[in-house]
Amino acid sequence: MFKKILIANRGEIAVRVICACREMGIATVAVYSDVDRAALHVRKCDEAYPIGPAAATESYLRMDKILDVAKRSGAEAIHPGYGFLSENAKFAQACADAGVKFIGPTPHSMEMMGSKTRARQEMEKAGVPFVPGTSRGLSSPEEGEQVAERIGYPVMLKAAAGGGGKGMRLVNSREELGSALESAQSEAERSFGDSEVYIEKAIVNPRHIEMQVLADEHGNTVWLGERECSIQRRHQKVLEESPSPIVDPDMRRRMGEVAVKVAQAANYTNAGTVEFLVDQQKNFYFLEMNTRLQVEHPVTESTTGLDLVHLQIRIAAGEKLPLVQSEVAIRGHAIECRIYAEDPDNNYFPSPGKITLLLAPSGPGIRCDSGMYEGWTVPMDYDPLLAKLIGYGSDRQQAIMRLQRALHEYFVAGIKTNISLFQRILRDADFQAGKLDTGYLDRLLAKGNHAVTSGAPQLEVEALETIAAIAAGMFTVLDPALLVNKHGDRTGTSLAGPVSDASNWKQKGRSEALR
Repeated sequence: MFKKILIANRGEIAVRVICACREMGIATVAVYSDVDRAALHVRKCDEAYPIGPAAATESYLRMDKILDVAKRSGAEAIHPGYGFLSENAKFAQACADAGVKFIGPTPHSMEMMGSKTRARQEMEKAGVPFVPGTSRGLSSPEEGEQVAERIGYPVMLKAAAGGGGKGMRLVNSREELGSALESAQSEAERSFGDSEVYIEKAIVNPRHIEMQVLADEHGNTVWLGERECSIQRRHQKVLEESPSPIVDPDMRRRMGEVAVKVAQAANYTNAGTVEFLVDQQKNFYFLEMNTRLQVEHPVTESTTGLDLVHLQIRIAAGEKLPLVQSEVAIRGHAIECRIYAEDPDNNYFPSPGKITLLLAPSGPGIRCDSGMYEGWTVPMDYDPLLAKLIGYGSDRQQAIMRLQRALHEYFVAGIKTNISLFQRILRDADFQAGKLDTGYLDRLLAKGNHAVTSGAPQLEVEALETIAAIAAGMFTVLDPALLVNKHGDRTGTSLAGPVSDASNWKQKGRSEALR
């Protein structure tokens, strides 16, 4: 087993990996940019090294600086987290060349699955079902028109090296295709340095469901159940849950078997995720494979009882998987909310700034993976993800109720967050009924903040009453002398009685002594 691991990341995922390493008795090394000097992952690790300015291109994306820290610190392995260099085959190869173990798949597997067109070619050979379309980039608008006529409109243009909706365009007719292709290729080149764009049939109102897989370096591969990821905004996941409300045991088994086939076709090792699009008839099609740990991995950990980061590290250290497929048990239901520093009242614009007060939820069935703390200043240089709130229950309804309670306990002052968005989602009748697809969130937001949803009026009244009570209590505690009566005059009286230099505790003690 490794004695020291470097975490080439920041935020909540870096904290998550540090916690796993500490549980395993492994020393941790953090890297940080100038703006992250006081970040939580820096405060929690055993060693920390600066790697450059705030810009990710000058710090967290600098392979040479990270490998130099690994050498100086004596780290034997590097965990990339997600984002940044986590799916960079060149970085994985650079780690191997430097004699440092990359906790993830091999460079070869990463390259194969990193290009969507190449992945489609390999999956076609392996007999994996995927959405009808091309397995190579389009050479001209004319070629695109021919393919679109064959598979039928609407069609989707996608960047071969893409992700996050970049280089993606929905085309409804032949007249739109030429300009859409030019636009998609231009955006793909800007975003990924690769203008290759392919075409596939657009599935109307699909669900986005993914399957977690684990593979060791001895040829063993297992699937760990699916995650429903259909609630998205601008092609970015917002809320995930496991299991999916529509997946029955037979469908789960079939999806799992296909996911294992995908991983084995790519000679994949470590943790990975196979993503599928599911149509309204519950047919599923291979979409892509994410060659890293996913943001939403905690819902799978909750329903399987497995620690995926522990298993990642053990696989990288050469150990065999500790279980076979028949031993994987999926119990209960888990839902994850991604808490972002963004303003719901300003089109979800990023909201950096200092966190002046933080009240985090807890209690039965609640987990909070967080990268923030009270007094920390959220930088504007990175993804605004602050934390992940996970609710677990014996069934979906209990998970929803626990998460609703936890969201009402969650309070972050000084910046804006999207906590209110999840309160809307969880009380929405369609969500509670499991009626989801990738267009769900756009429809919900289009209803406006005052849309009537299941139980909404009473919940809104309760929320306002709670907020008022908290505000009154904080106001009294902070400065009771500022309380005013209905005429605007200062009363100098708190809820506990007249203002005094002595604290309430002392006043209570003195009154007892006089009896």
